[in-house]
Amino acid sequence: MSRFPFRGLGVVAVMVWGAVATPSAQTSLFGELPVIELPQTNENITTEPKVRSLFDFEQVLGQPAGPPPTPRHTGIKAMVKGLGTDVKHLPSKQNLFLAGVGGGLALAAHPFDDNLQRYLVDNDTAHNFFKLGEVLGESPTLFGAAAIVYAVGRMQDQPKVSHLGMDLIQSLAISEGLTQTLKYTTRRERPDHSGKNSFPSGHAADTFAFATALERHFGWRGAIPAYAFSSYVALSRLPANRHWLSDAVFGSAVGIIAGRTVTRRDRGLPVTLAVVPGGVAVMYVRRQQ
Repeated sequence: MSRFPFRGLGVVAVMVWGAVATPSAQTSLFGELPVIELPQTNENITTEPKVRSLFDFEQVLGQPAGPPPTPRHTGIKAMVKGLGTDVKHLPSKQNLFLAGVGGGLALAAHPFDDNLQRYLVDNDTAHNFFKLGEVLGESPTLFGAAAIVYAVGRMQDQPKVSHLGMDLIQSLAISEGLTQTLKYTTRRERPDHSGKNSFPSGHAADTFAFATALERHFGWRGAIPAYAFSSYVALSRLPANRHWLSDAVFGSAVGIIAGRTVTRRDRGLPVTLAVVPGGVAVMYVRRQQ
């Protein structure tokens, strides 16, 4: 019978909590912020402060936007520097939210782990259909594809292409770092009893990191085939008897966290402080273009 590694969720919560629980926060995480009325002026105001809950879905995940801005430099040095910056940005409210959703879905999937595993492992049709998933989702395959995209962009002097390749490589690197940390912290046994590094699925994490980077660059036109591919790879680990369903579910969340961290558009939470009679208010300000 599969044992669900509850402490794995605790590890992720610690990893992504950092910036959320800072001393500068003036209100409760789940509380509503005070509404501040600005004085009327005769000037044409093109922007309008909007006060939101600090745990608003739109604020946490962000509205759909265009591709992340192409950096001035996409060389090896810039890639390594960017990777270090990405690690620093892992602690965020967005990632805490995604880890919570992934953990909840993994917990919901856990009761089905044993029965689904027995059904798929003994199912020749499922085994044959998902057979390619193991090769397609391996780290060398994904890193190789990302490296080719990056190299083409550099050789043809196309910064947008090399930027995509750079984001793919960085997303995979962050995904691998998170996955391996969790694997050797939770020590969950694989279904085939080959080792205690089952949770979460590395194939699921890496392919979802890859898909998320593509989605952020190309929008939903690129996201649909990318996420369909990553879902195929994640599920392929079940008939292969290498992972439980809950491993694949949480691995998908890890990959999304990695991909969104690398392709973030902003460098911090859109929160400002304002002095009001009797104290200080925390405001979330969204500027409308």
